[in-house]
Amino acid sequence: MEVDRTITQDLQKRINRYNNVIAVLRKRSEQFVWLRIIPFLAGLFLSWITATFLEEVFTWITAGAAFVVFIIIVGLHRRLDRWIRRYEIFRDILEEQCARATLDWPRIPDNSLSFAHVDKTRLQIDLDLTGTASLHQLIDLAVSVDGSRLLASWLSEASPNLREIQERQGIVRELMTAPRFMDKLLLDFRALSKDQLRGERLLKWLNVSMPMEKMGWVLTVSTLLAGLNLGLFILNTAGILPAYWLISLPLYMIFYYQYSKPLAEMMEAVVDFDREMDPFKQILHHLETYPFGYRTKLTKACAPYREPGNLPSVYLRRIKRMTSAVGVRSNPILGLLLNFFLPWDFYTAFFAGRLRDQMVSLLPEWVTTWYRLEAMISLATFGRLNPEYVFPEITSEAVSAFEAAGMGHPLIHKEQKRTNDIKVASLGEVAIITGSNMAGKSTFVKTIGVNLCLAYAGAPVNAINLRSRPFRLHTCIRITDSITDGFSYFYAEVKCLKCLLEELKQTQEFPLLYLVDEIFRGTNNRERLIGSRSYIEEVIGKAGIGFIATHDLELAKLDEKSPMVTNYHFRDYVQDGRLAFDYQIHPGASPTTNALKIMEMEGLPVERSQR
Repeated sequence: MEVDRTITQDLQKRINRYNNVIAVLRKRSEQFVWLRIIPFLAGLFLSWITATFLEEVFTWITAGAAFVVFIIIVGLHRRLDRWIRRYEIFRDILEEQCARATLDWPRIPDNSLSFAHVDKTRLQIDLDLTGTASLHQLIDLAVSVDGSRLLASWLSEASPNLREIQERQGIVRELMTAPRFMDKLLLDFRALSKDQLRGERLLKWLNVSMPMEKMGWVLTVSTLLAGLNLGLFILNTAGILPAYWLISLPLYMIFYYQYSKPLAEMMEAVVDFDREMDPFKQILHHLETYPFGYRTKLTKACAPYREPGNLPSVYLRRIKRMTSAVGVRSNPILGLLLNFFLPWDFYTAFFAGRLRDQMVSLLPEWVTTWYRLEAMISLATFGRLNPEYVFPEITSEAVSAFEAAGMGHPLIHKEQKRTNDIKVASLGEVAIITGSNMAGKSTFVKTIGVNLCLAYAGAPVNAINLRSRPFRLHTCIRITDSITDGFSYFYAEVKCLKCLLEELKQTQEFPLLYLVDEIFRGTNNRERLIGSRSYIEEVIGKAGIGFIATHDLELAKLDEKSPMVTNYHFRDYVQDGRLAFDYQIHPGASPTTNALKIMEMEGLPVERSQR
């Protein structure tokens, strides 16, 4: 908790410092409003003086000088306002980070609302991975919808990719040591709108094309026709030939208008692309030039922006030149003259098409890398806001199947959080977790799942140490009935547990780690006990490990039948006339229950003999 206070105190100090700077700059901005009036009034007065007592030329000089001073002051004022806006954006970023560090949910943006229509997976529902007050909302700093979706997919991976985990961990580690790099990117990201960060708009240009083989033939013919037309015009003007250009010109115009639509589409596309990319120049320059130094993994992650022969800045300059060429012919008279003497539009479209073909492989990679960076920065910021978290070891060489020390749930306030240790030695084992209502069983099994999801995403986890073999994940925690599908709660639970059993029986690269909360709670006590006992006996020894939370103390007796069953429990006790919990996991079966205690404490009738 001391670490938490240090982080939040540091963030608050920075927020206060930015607020002070913003207040000073706003006062200066108000002063500029009056400064803009001074050259205007002075210019009017001096122009009247010079017009009255001096020659007219001095009047124009005076008015021009006043106008120049006015423009300079306006430019400085706008620059000051831009700085104020940047300071405000960064202050807002720090306030959000402070909210994330303290789990102040109303102040944490929820980007998942932009893709809330997508059906959630069982894992996402059971472990609160996406949606409101979820792990995704806590971590997500992405400005683009696609970057946010990518992060959500990483956090929801039910099967690990060891190479990806190691790669992401390496990049996130290095990002955590480069706060200035992340801060600058976050600042530039936030300066853009959601609409500007839509990748499909940038990639739209790649869909507008004319086959370059055909374009080459069209350019050759148009050049010959334009050259013939110009030559005949010159010869006619010199009096050498009659006005044969009146014949060649219509042929040239017919040919031109035959291809006018694809030419217009190509030129319009390059102008649109230049407009879309213009706001990104500062960000791309930052990615191209930032000195990563020893951070080799981060350098590799940003490699698409740093290839010497394919720098984005080089292509953006070429696109800017193409846009200027298109802009020249936007004047109807000038455009007509240009295309009369040479096929200007054909050349512009040809070189735009060549540039487009060069960027076919580059632009999608730039956009994809952009999304990955947004997701990586989100994970790295999560690590910086929780310096007590550690990077887990997910390896097939792990001695124990799963082992964690000081493991807690990242969605619980640090003042209320309790951490626990757990170890499962080998595959096939099942941990049965018993305990009273509200003692922490459900939260504990979710804690295991959510930390593994963080691990698979490449993020640090809420633990002192976590070492695990790679597992596929399966959960049966938050079962709901379905009116539309006609499923009762019990039937929905049966289907989920059947799916789990089928997953265990499959031959896969990785074994299964499964989390079950209150097995067969949707039926009566007798049938629940029979069904639960039979089900657990079936999954014992299979290719996986399980954590099953239950109220049924009878299930704890399964350890007498199999050494692959281990019992754990959470305790409760009465303190000052109220029920209290320590939220610590203990070995063995639960020695107590609290349902009747709770009923009695809340004033419900309970038979004395049953207490």
